[in-house]
Amino acid sequence: MNREIYQEPLVSRYTSKAMQELFSEQFKFSHWRKCWIALAEAQHELGLTAVTAEMIAELNSHAADINFEVAVAKEKEIRHDVMAHVFAYGQQCPLAEPIIHLGATSQFVVCNTDLTVQKQALKLVKKSLLKVIQNLAAFSGQYKDMATLGFTHYQAAQPTTIGKRNTLYIQDLIMDFEYVEHLEQQIKARGAKGTVGTQATFIELFGGDHAKVRELDRRVAEKLGFDATFSVTGQTYPRKLDMKISETLAGIAASAHKFGVDLRLLSNLKMQEEPFASKQVGSSAMAYKRNPMRSERMTGLARKLMGLPANFAATAANQWFERTLDDSAIRRMDLAQAFLLADAILKLYINISSDMVVYPNQVERYLREELPFMATEKILMACVERGESRQEMHEIIRDHSVAAGAAVKNHGLVNDLLERLGRDDRVPFDQGELDGLLGNYQEFTGRASEQTQEYLQEVVTPLLEANKDDLEEIDSTLTV
Repeated sequence: MNREIYQEPLVSRYTSKAMQELFSEQFKFSHWRKCWIALAEAQHELGLTAVTAEMIAELNSHAADINFEVAVAKEKEIRHDVMAHVFAYGQQCPLAEPIIHLGATSQFVVCNTDLTVQKQALKLVKKSLLKVIQNLAAFSGQYKDMATLGFTHYQAAQPTTIGKRNTLYIQDLIMDFEYVEHLEQQIKARGAKGTVGTQATFIELFGGDHAKVRELDRRVAEKLGFDATFSVTGQTYPRKLDMKISETLAGIAASAHKFGVDLRLLSNLKMQEEPFASKQVGSSAMAYKRNPMRSERMTGLARKLMGLPANFAATAANQWFERTLDDSAIRRMDLAQAFLLADAILKLYINISSDMVVYPNQVERYLREELPFMATEKILMACVERGESRQEMHEIIRDHSVAAGAAVKNHGLVNDLLERLGRDDRVPFDQGELDGLLGNYQEFTGRASEQTQEYLQEVVTPLLEANKDDLEEIDSTLTV
C-alpha cells in the first residue's frame, strides 16, 4: 500500500475481495478483450471473411495478459481509453490488429462490461442477503418466545417477543432480495448496436443483410453470458437501469440502517448487543465502554449509499438524445461505490447478526417496570366482571397510574401502581389477586410467538431452501 496518497476506505478497510475484483482494472480490461473476441468470433461464424480463425486464436492467446504500460502511455497521447487499449491489444496481436473493434463503438466494450459487472455483483449481493436472512432466522427462532418490551415512538408499548421483532428485519431483507431478483431479469447485454444504436456499420459490413446483423447481436450477447439484449439502445444501454439498481441497493442500505439503529438503542438499554471482541477497545478515555461500533459503521455506510440514487437519477435524466458524455466520470465512481457500499454493509450485517448477545434479566427488568401500566386494561375488565362500574374504575385506575408515573419520573422510584391499587378499598381486589392478574409476561405478547414460528416456516425457510446453493460460507471477518 502506498501510504503517501489517498486510499479508498471501501477497498482498504471494508469490502470483500470478491467484490473488489469485479471492479478491478484487470477484470475491466480483460473483459473488454472478451467483448472484442466475442465480436470477432460472431463475425467469423457469420461469414465475414476479413476475420479469420487464426486472428481469433491470437486474440484468445492474449485475453488476460494485458500490457497496461502500453495502454497507459497511449492514452496519455490520444486521450481515449478504449482506443488506447485497442492499440495495446494490437501490439500483442499483430495478425488480428486490423479487425480488433471492427464495426464497434467504444460503448460496445464499456457497456457490455459494465452490464457483466453489475450482473455478477448482484449475485454477490444476493448471497450476502441470504446469509443475513439465515442468521436472523436462527436468532428469531431461538428467541421467538422471549417477551420483551415493545416500543412505539421509542416509548414503552405492549410487549412483543425478541424473535417477532427480528422477523420485521427479515421481512425488509426479503423484499430487498425480491427486488434484486427482479433486477436480474432486467439486465441484458447491449450487444452489437453500433455508434448510435442503429447497427449501421454492421449492416455495411454484412452487405445489407439484416438477418445476419440481428444474429450477430444475439451471438455476441450469448458469448458474453447473456440470454438477451436490449431491443433498442442509443449509444449506451439505458441509464434508467443504473438508476433502478442504485435504488435497490439503497433499499438494502435502508433495511440495514433501521436494524443498526435499533440495535444501538437496545445497546444503550443494555438489553441486546452486537458481538464484542475480547480485546476490543470501546473508548480511548472510558475503559468501561462497549460502543456498538459495528452497527454505527453500518449506519454510516448506509447513509452514504442511500444518498447515491439522486446521482444516478440525474445522469439518466440528462442523457441528451442518443447519449452525452457527462455520464462517464460520475459512473466511474458511483457504480463501483454503490456495489462496494452494499457489500460492506452486508458484510457488517452478517458479522453482527451471527453472534448477537441478549441479556434476559435486563429485558425482564424493563418489562417488570412497565407491565403494571400495560395490565390496567386487564384489571379494568376484571373489575367490571365483579360488578363495578367501568367508568368509575377507569377513573380510579387513571388517577393511580398518573401518580405512579410521576413518582417514577420525578423521584426515581419503582413503579408501584399495583401496590397503590391494592391499598385502595374501591378496587375489588387485594394485592395478591392483582399480582395474579398481572400473570405471565407471555400473556401480553398476543400471537407474537406463533407469528414468528409461522413466518419462519411458511416464508423464510422455503426461501432459504430454494436458494441453498447460494448459502455457501461467506467471509464476514472485519479488517478493522
